[in-house]
Amino acid sequence: MTVWVAFLRAVNVGKRQMRMAELKELCVSLGYGSVKTILASGNVRFECGHDPKAELERAIEARWGYRSEAVMRTGDEIAAMLTSAPFAEFPEEGPFHRYVLLFDRPLAEDARFAGLAGDYDVVRVDRREIFLVGHRQADGRHGPGLDKFDRQLEKGAIATMRNWNTIPKVLN
Repeated sequence: MTVWVAFLRAVNVGKRQMRMAELKELCVSLGYGSVKTILASGNVRFECGHDPKAELERAIEARWGYRSEAVMRTGDEIAAMLTSAPFAEFPEEGPFHRYVLLFDRPLAEDARFAGLAGDYDVVRVDRREIFLVGHRQADGRHGPGLDKFDRQLEKGAIATMRNWNTIPKVLN
């Protein structure tokens, strides 16, 4: 069995509400094993013997009535991401927050992404992830310009952003 982590897009935003206990029940009903939800933002880890992306997306749409794309990673991919230490220059504490933008498909090899001086930096770009640091602003927010980062992405790109602190939790 493969350990899978699904990072769901745009759940618990506005009217797109999803209780994590119900998401867990849905995954169990699909036959997934060792199901665990992480935080209340659409992160779920489970085991199954096949690529569950399309199956999970269809089940979510049937259950909640809206489409939520699942950006999938295996447990091995998450472990490799953690081992690669993308934020080695940015310790856990500081006047910044660390984020990872996860994509469902590889980025174009010639893709280039820019930060916004004093707001956020693009730390590293990998095959299916972009690692970002949002700096604390005078109003206490971290990297408010990140909400417009998607303007740099290829049209139709499916991605979801998570606070880096979430990533180690998905394997525990």
